[in-house]
Amino acid sequence: MSSLISSVAWVRRGVASQHPTKYVLDDQELERVSALARIELEDARKELEQAHKAAEAMGKRAEGDEADDADDDDSAWVDEDENEDEDNDAMDEDVPMDQDEPEKPSESKAPKGDDLEQYNLDDYDNDDAMPGMGPFSNIKGLTYYRNNDEDPYITLKEDDEAQEREELEVLPTDNLLVVAKTEDEISQLEVYVYDESEENLYVHHDLMLPSFPLCLEWLDFPPVSSPAARPPPDGGAPAQFGNFIAVGTLDPEIEIWSLDVVEAMYPDMVLGRPDKTAAHVPTPLGTGKKKRKKTKARPASTAHHVDAVLGLSWNRTHRNMLASASADRTVKLWDLSRDPTINGEGGEGQGALRSFDVHKDKVQAVQWNQADPTVLLTGSYDRTVRTFDSRAPDAGVGAVVGADVEALRWDPWETHAFYVSLENGLVVNFDARALPSDLSSPSPARFTLAAHDGAVSALDINPHVRGIIATGGTDKTVKVWNVTEDQDLGKRQVSLVTSRDLGVGKVFSAVWSPDDPLTLAAAGSKAKLQIWDIGANANARKVLGPKVAEAGRVLKEKQSGGVISVATDDEDSSGDEDGDEGEE
Repeated sequence: MSSLISSVAWVRRGVASQHPTKYVLDDQELERVSALARIELEDARKELEQAHKAAEAMGKRAEGDEADDADDDDSAWVDEDENEDEDNDAMDEDVPMDQDEPEKPSESKAPKGDDLEQYNLDDYDNDDAMPGMGPFSNIKGLTYYRNNDEDPYITLKEDDEAQEREELEVLPTDNLLVVAKTEDEISQLEVYVYDESEENLYVHHDLMLPSFPLCLEWLDFPPVSSPAARPPPDGGAPAQFGNFIAVGTLDPEIEIWSLDVVEAMYPDMVLGRPDKTAAHVPTPLGTGKKKRKKTKARPASTAHHVDAVLGLSWNRTHRNMLASASADRTVKLWDLSRDPTINGEGGEGQGALRSFDVHKDKVQAVQWNQADPTVLLTGSYDRTVRTFDSRAPDAGVGAVVGADVEALRWDPWETHAFYVSLENGLVVNFDARALPSDLSSPSPARFTLAAHDGAVSALDINPHVRGIIATGGTDKTVKVWNVTEDQDLGKRQVSLVTSRDLGVGKVFSAVWSPDDPLTLAAAGSKAKLQIWDIGANANARKVLGPKVAEAGRVLKEKQSGGVISVATDDEDSSGDEDGDEGEE
């Protein structure tokens, strides 16, 4: 599997802890981790049993063969050491006269089986008879200190803890970026620090993942099973806000990690049933040496996902709510204030709060409406989008879009408007109020934009300035569009502000900064993260400058020319920049 970055998430300034803590495995944490470990051991045991049965069925009784070998007569084996001794005796007869023949230890003096007595190991530690060696062998009275802290002649003491604390410090003016990265079949979360004033981007720490990551969602609600949600040792109320990232992977479980803890071994919360969904075992087909693997189908469940998690969305109003979209064709709601812990003894846990079957194929994306926090927007491989109130999902409306959905976003500037990006390169804008409840009825779009030559795999709406959207596609370009409303015609006009190949390969994620009006992060198939300041482009400053000023924001031109990266290679990421008109 080639290296790539599948998703990127920003963390706004001032949210991260200034001094992240080290992972602590206390009694409570050990109890929680032990429950997860028991699940993993049970899965391993089941896999071994299944593999053993498959081996027996194919006639490969490895254990039986080993048992037969153990019953063989030992007399059939010859001690090579004894034969070698006899051969050596015969060869030692022809010894040159100018060499002394070494004396052989008498076998009668040493008991049988004690061949090490000749080395006199019992007196090995007695150094009294050993003569001094080396140029400093006659110097006596030297004092040895275990470390520099005990040496009185070293006045500048090393403070490793203070140095490490300084290296891990995150300033209030720093942004964090969380990257879902897979490299050499190893998946991890890389946490970057971005200092906008110094134009500096570097990796702060990373977290290992058990499976290929597909989506990320930042949240500030401390899950009930997180150490951050426990009362502090000195008393007082537990923390109400935190810094967490939810991760959806090829596994059916959702992991939630704290970004303020480094060297963490286990996530703060796991949503799902790993004891059930991870117990499936690939079964071999046929009896030949080369076998194909077939995965047993997992039974559907309303309490947890049974396939990969493709999309996540955190509710910023009801902060304990998290929505997830899965390849099992369902959308589920999770209450992070409920304990999902599995005790390893048959406990069912509390599972998902709600489960919705509104699509007929894999659900690719999901998002809460910020203005109406009970309304969800979903998009699927069945080539439809649906929007519904989570309290009454049967009363929802939808639209047929004609291609697989890649991404979708509510427009933060219009309560009922949303954008959908498709596999065929189009971006479509809808008004939810005009959509029918019956998908067989016409569902006209407000406008359609031919954005990319390939799939539009990345889409985001600028949260600072109205009418600015960013798209990224498999054609390896990131584009910024300006949406304006023609008052005379009553229609929206869309124009391309700038386009750039940032050298990230096929673009899988393009996200606007939560703090800077014209800064976005992009990543893709080359496993590289790039920060792009759109304001460095002359045409962007000309077109978007009035909008930015109207929003009360100030454009800051970067010294680096607009692109900031941690890469050290000489790849050309200049790309094409133009101002062509997009389709209405």
